[in-house]
Amino acid sequence: MSTTIAPPFAPARTERALLAGSEAMARAAVAAGCRFFAGYPMTPFTELLEHMAALLPTVGGVCVNAESELEAVGMAWGAATTGHLAATGSTGQGLSLMQESLSEITNARLPLVVFNMARGQGDYFQATRGGGHGDYRHIVLAPMDGPEAVALTGLAFELAGRWRTPVMLLGDYYLAHTYQAVSVPALDEPAPEVPDWALDGSSGGTGAAKIISPLGGGIEGEEGFDLGAHYAACAAHVRAMADGVAPLVDTGHCHDAELVVAAYGSVGKFVRYACLRLRDAGHRVGYVRPITLWPFPTEAVQAAVGGSAKVAVYEQNMGQMVDDVRLATSGTVPVEFIGGPSWDHSGFGIGPDINVPAITERIREAMP
Repeated sequence: MSTTIAPPFAPARTERALLAGSEAMARAAVAAGCRFFAGYPMTPFTELLEHMAALLPTVGGVCVNAESELEAVGMAWGAATTGHLAATGSTGQGLSLMQESLSEITNARLPLVVFNMARGQGDYFQATRGGGHGDYRHIVLAPMDGPEAVALTGLAFELAGRWRTPVMLLGDYYLAHTYQAVSVPALDEPAPEVPDWALDGSSGGTGAAKIISPLGGGIEGEEGFDLGAHYAACAAHVRAMADGVAPLVDTGHCHDAELVVAAYGSVGKFVRYACLRLRDAGHRVGYVRPITLWPFPTEAVQAAVGGSAKVAVYEQNMGQMVDDVRLATSGTVPVEFIGGPSWDHSGFGIGPDINVPAITERIREAMP
């Protein structure tokens, strides 16, 4: 059965329009209350930045074309401390420059939405494990197409505010540039109220100014930081998110499948279609598509593959999510990697192997 993702808010008005994924996500972000965005242009992220630059001023928001990704994440970090919904993003190379800040923003307990419009699927480890310092995790969502990206963008801002953590949307070139009919909320939806913990400057210079820091929060003038207590609280918060964030997963025809194929993101949509056509031809094939990549939907994956003879994992890389699938199955069923990198001449990941006939052939070869 497939999973339908409902937006976490109930907009009074929606519009049906034919939009590229970048514009659809930008409109969804503004409708969800985002009022600050900073980024540096890098394809396939550039179009998202351009649409945010066009839309935010219409609702009194601000979009900054920063000097680099370092400045972009720093600006977004500063905006997030004011309690207003902020976002940034890039592609994988630019996100590499943001890793230090993302780790510290996470430990500072600040809400931020990060759009990773990746080139191919080589950034799964970067997105789900992070490349910053310290012991941290933040939420990762992976839409497969424009309509799902609209719903997940709204969910990302809701989760970021609820858990006071960065939430990453992991997309790619296909998602950014493919046009689809989507229902997007009206842009004049009101932004959420500013929370009590936000810094507004009113307590500055009083000797009792609020502090938000990756070293811990507090009030100016208190006796230093208790780093041990702060890091223990951060660890407890990660455990709470792992238990409290509802895992999203899309599955189909796993009840009698001899082979279950796992994939995520845009590639997951190709895999799902290939599995459905094989099913129509009489093959006992099912599919599972994790949507929340962290926390990984371990129990749902276990349930989906539990009765199968074999699991095949298709990714557009050398094998990354396959590690999480193997951990989820705990050796109870053989797991085979059937993906691989597939690049066009530009390196954007619009690879020749990302087509239904090629994917279907790899699935056939993996059948037990």
